[in-house]
Amino acid sequence: MPDQPAPVPGPVPARTPEPAPAPVPVDRLRFALPPVHTDPAEERAYRKERLAGALRLFGRLGYEDGVAGHITVRDPEFADCHWVNPFGQALSALRADDLLLVDGDGRVRRGVRRVNELAFSVHAAVHRARPDAVAVVHAHAPYGRALAALGELLAPISEEACAFYEDHALLDGFAGPQDAARIARALGPYKALVLRNRGMLTVGDSVDAAAWWFIAAERAAQVQLIARAAGKPAAIDHRAALAARERFGSDLAAWVSYQPLWQTVAP
Repeated sequence: MPDQPAPVPGPVPARTPEPAPAPVPVDRLRFALPPVHTDPAEERAYRKERLAGALRLFGRLGYEDGVAGHITVRDPEFADCHWVNPFGQALSALRADDLLLVDGDGRVRRGVRRVNELAFSVHAAVHRARPDAVAVVHAHAPYGRALAALGELLAPISEEACAFYEDHALLDGFAGPQDAARIARALGPYKALVLRNRGMLTVGDSVDAAAWWFIAAERAAQVQLIARAAGKPAAIDHRAALAARERFGSDLAAWVSYQPLWQTVAP
């Protein structure tokens, strides 16, 4: 029997377009905000978890230099006591159970390891001078140290750097851990301090905010040094820099900006 010719396809019926999706109401869209705790024990556990995560992140980012580098966070209940990483333990492997509770005189109240008393004294002095500073960060990151060696502030040459515009200070003279009170005075009401020949120190109303300010300052210092090496950077004018700081310079903005990084180290 001879082969039958293949049927000729008919016209494809036109597809009726689907209606465009309706906008999702804003109140149904998820947006992370800092939690509010009413139980000190819950808040303590939360702060310790965030502190351990920030320390692990700093280890990954290369901010660890031997035994240097500390982040402290206030205990929500015990006056003049703060949680801090132990002396000589790798940041990248730290867990909340490894942290030490240390009082303002450098005495370990909870924990099994030693604390770097000299380094901690700077944090204790800053916490005392700044009751609003829940967390204090100081680490030996490369670009912040390079900028500090030049004795320079962060210039408003990028939108990100404007978060620090007129909101950070320079301690124009070498100050070691023995100069804790001097460092606290130099910080004043600001979110960050450039310690000449030492690096950066930042504070915030949460671990997340203080950690983000340190990371942001380190990145801004990197951009500033690269731009200067390539030519003459153009500064953002005063009004625009202030406007950018209003948008991006709050601790809440820092907390939000930090969340993608937190997700990479969350337990």
